[in-house]
Amino acid sequence: MSYLELLRVAAPETILVIAALVVLGVDLLVMREEPQRNRFWVGGAFAVMGCAAAAGWIVALDRPGVLAGIFTDDQLTQIIKLALLALTVCTIVISAEGTFTEHVGEYLALILLATVGMMLLVSSTDLLMIFIALELTSLSLYILTAFNKRNVKSAEAALKYFLFGGMSAAFTLFGISLLYGLAGSTSLVQIKESLASANLAADPLLLAALVMTVIGFGFKVAAVPFHLWAPDAYEGAPTPSAALIASGSKVASFFVFARVMMIGFAGAGGNGSWHHYASGWLPVVALVAAASMILGNLAAIAQSNVKRLLAYSAIAHTGYALLGLLANDPRGVSSLVYYTVTYGLTAAGAFGVVAVVEEKTGDSRLSDFAGLGKREPLISFCMMIFMLSLAGIPPLAGFFGKFYLFTAVAGGAKDLGMLWLVFLAVAMSAVSLYYYLQVLKQIYVVPAASDAPVKRSAVTSRVILALMALGVIVLGCAPDLLLGRLMEAVAAFGF
Repeated sequence: MSYLELLRVAAPETILVIAALVVLGVDLLVMREEPQRNRFWVGGAFAVMGCAAAAGWIVALDRPGVLAGIFTDDQLTQIIKLALLALTVCTIVISAEGTFTEHVGEYLALILLATVGMMLLVSSTDLLMIFIALELTSLSLYILTAFNKRNVKSAEAALKYFLFGGMSAAFTLFGISLLYGLAGSTSLVQIKESLASANLAADPLLLAALVMTVIGFGFKVAAVPFHLWAPDAYEGAPTPSAALIASGSKVASFFVFARVMMIGFAGAGGNGSWHHYASGWLPVVALVAAASMILGNLAAIAQSNVKRLLAYSAIAHTGYALLGLLANDPRGVSSLVYYTVTYGLTAAGAFGVVAVVEEKTGDSRLSDFAGLGKREPLISFCMMIFMLSLAGIPPLAGFFGKFYLFTAVAGGAKDLGMLWLVFLAVAMSAVSLYYYLQVLKQIYVVPAASDAPVKRSAVTSRVILALMALGVIVLGCAPDLLLGRLMEAVAAFGF
């Protein structure tokens, strides 16, 4: 492969790296003496233009490309990359009114570099490439978590995130080394072929590699019992950083998790159906999904801070999303991607509203949302859309995302043995409605305190949140806009 062809395949990522360097250079060399708000707007404009240029390249040059068997740029990865770029733009715009850091150029550059890592992650078909992309994403997110130097919780959250992340990276790398020893390759396709030809489904080393891999990716998606970093990271991180962790990183991590399990471990799935248990990754993931749904929803009920509430909600949604992985077929993959993309959009919007409230009150407690419906009717309406979508209320995107996941996993098992997990998911969804309504109760029912700030939010914040809420409504009312393309792309991909 020539260098020109290499550049063409990796052009979107290259554009974002250049944009990150431009943003950093402009802020350090030209805008350093300007007011912080102006620096955010100028740097954010360059960052958004970089994302738009990368998206334009993906749309204009949609010919699939493959780089030496380790990097693919097919239709499915292109759709996911476009979703990641859209979520990145939302994060940048949400950040524009922030006052949590003076290091504007560094902050925006790290957001773009984290997005580069996510885009490389969804294109990687080699375990070493996946590991490198994971670490690029993770290191950027660790630093973004610690960016609010005025808040000691930010440093504490970043330290916990980093320590758990380093441990999970060690587990992941150990699992990769075991897989390489068994298959003699780090390519997922070659691993699949080698394990099938050698009939190693019950090999103890393969089972050890499987456990290590589930631990590593379980941390990335905040699944129980690898979730302990999430509540502190979401609460302590600057709210836009938390939005990126909850949205873009989840989309990329879930997709690569599905790719590794369904391709690399294709012959070691086992069975997680009721009364048909067989050892493999399916029963392990089923137990992790059940534990995530139960703990996430029940722990969220006790939270008095909205960011921690959204963190435990994210853990519960991890359990729901894992149902798409348990379907272990193309329908499950398309429903998983649809669910993670729509959840990412909804979660980013919810954190955007939290960012507005934090700028007004200085905190994100439930009581800080009291009376918001009268002071900020548009922002409050957007939060209602986000909360109801997360709860799975029709006709919003969250309802159809759960519907497709539940039908995919129930229909994927010929004996309907996975219905026990679907029933649990439906019951936990009903539980989640309680704590989402607690937020809306504060907004629309509880009166504001007498000393509540009356300053209106910025126009840009209202516009971007309204557009995100509109996206949640449109993807719920017309899900085929995304799901139809996903099903075609997954069928062509060959999961």
